[in-house]
Amino acid sequence: MSNSEVRHRRVSTTDGLTLAAYAHGDPESPTIVAVHGYPDDHTVWDGVVAELADRFHVVTYDVRGAGASDQPADRSGYLMDQLAADLTAVLDEVSPDRPVHLLAHDWGAIQTWHAVTDPRLRARIASYTSISGPCLDHVGAWMRRPSPATLRQALHSWYIAFFQLPVVPELAWRSGLFGGFLARRERIPRPALRDGVNGIELYRANMLARLGGPAQRRTDVPVQVLAPEGDAYVSTPMQTEIGRFVDDLAIRTLPGGHWLPRARPDVIARCVRELVDAVEHPDRPVAPALRKARVRSGGRWAGRTVVVTGAGSGIGRATARAFAQLGADVVAADRDLDTATETVRLAGSGRAYQVDVAEGDAMEEFAKRVAAEHGVPQLVVNNAGIGMAGPFADTTVADWRRILDVNLWGVIHGCRLFAAQMREHGEGGQIVNTASAAAFTPAKALSAYATTKAAVLMLSECLRAELAEHGIGVTAICPGVVHTNITATTRFVGADEATEKRRQDSVTALYRRRNYTPDRVAAQIVSAAERNPALQPVTPEAHVSLAAYRLTPGLVRAIARRDIGPS
Repeated sequence: MSNSEVRHRRVSTTDGLTLAAYAHGDPESPTIVAVHGYPDDHTVWDGVVAELADRFHVVTYDVRGAGASDQPADRSGYLMDQLAADLTAVLDEVSPDRPVHLLAHDWGAIQTWHAVTDPRLRARIASYTSISGPCLDHVGAWMRRPSPATLRQALHSWYIAFFQLPVVPELAWRSGLFGGFLARRERIPRPALRDGVNGIELYRANMLARLGGPAQRRTDVPVQVLAPEGDAYVSTPMQTEIGRFVDDLAIRTLPGGHWLPRARPDVIARCVRELVDAVEHPDRPVAPALRKARVRSGGRWAGRTVVVTGAGSGIGRATARAFAQLGADVVAADRDLDTATETVRLAGSGRAYQVDVAEGDAMEEFAKRVAAEHGVPQLVVNNAGIGMAGPFADTTVADWRRILDVNLWGVIHGCRLFAAQMREHGEGGQIVNTASAAAFTPAKALSAYATTKAAVLMLSECLRAELAEHGIGVTAICPGVVHTNITATTRFVGADEATEKRRQDSVTALYRRRNYTPDRVAAQIVSAAERNPALQPVTPEAHVSLAAYRLTPGLVRAIARRDIGPS
């Protein structure tokens, strides 16, 4: 049977209406039933169906009053119990003898929650993926705990009050204003007038009663909530703060807006596949992304994959330890496996990898291993770097190649490989690149080092602009004088071995007296990973230098001509 073949079904409801259903794929495969929201019809799932029908029996249907389905005679036909009964009728028609996996969006998700939390239907439902549509009873309970989040949601929900008005919402639809507004704002096809007008009754029949007197509705069905971060109507907290009602819950926050099934059907399909496979094949390993989405205590970073390069010492080691303390699955990478292993020991968790960030092929293999063994990372800290000082004229081609390979190409490799993974994965992420205050503080003895760090800063700025639409943030960290072992290994060009050692010791002593520790930088990296600033200066002198570079560039250039540092 062709996966592209559509089999039309007519489903009779308990109150005598007929629903239009559409089946795709092999009926002997696990069944996925997808329920659309308002003001859509079943075609909102077309992209998702195309992704899933090769492996699953996928059924969509037009809910009552929408698409090719009949509409009720009055408002009582839109009550929640009747909508759940419609879903049951569809299950009886398309999968009478086997539990189904449910997928629903917007009002489809709201009514599906009503069915999922009905104990009488537990044996009929194998799993549930909900997008932008919470259980109204859960919302009613959530709103009874006032907070800034509930206030913001109340502002987002202006349209609910609007739809309670008599006549006016219908006029807004018939005039074309409301449908045109949605189409332009959300970049979706213009909704059908019939679907828009009829669906108003969903709000009038259910909202006030359910929110005003919420029932205790729980479920032990495996549930995953896909919460678009840019949803203009349904906030992430309202969708996701439901752990007390759901025993087996996974939460994924995804970049994108309310109509994510249209914008990223590939991501929705992958998430559904991962949950269905976990339920249908409990003996097989769970997909890393789903495993990490399971609700647990420990905050934002609990179970999230965090990759840190240059993790064998200094800022990299401190950063790996900081995220391990927050419960992250830390990947500590360094060219020296022994030092990376020591970092993991000190952190108390994580896994050490050996890789030279300057080697493109090695980094490509490393990125593949991380994805296969830990899943696509939520955060990548491209931190590996080396120091170099001395006159430009004494800096050889080999010196330039070495510092560019590590400080710039190492960041390029990390960004290129892991950003591609994040973009394809479709669940956002964060990249933090360690630059330096030297990126905006010229100095006559730092031409090579400052050049690489300025390049990292500009690379980060450009990537930030490019990746923003994919929900991937990029931050450049710019530390000033921080006491790490980079000073003990800095290459002083044009100096003999003895002179180089003397200068290394002198600078190391200076940095030790300054005593700004890597732990303090790591705390700033954690903060930046959560706030996503474009640029994060670290240390007081870095803030002063940045301000001076912006406000008094002539003074900064004059200072750059002075001899500063060990001789």
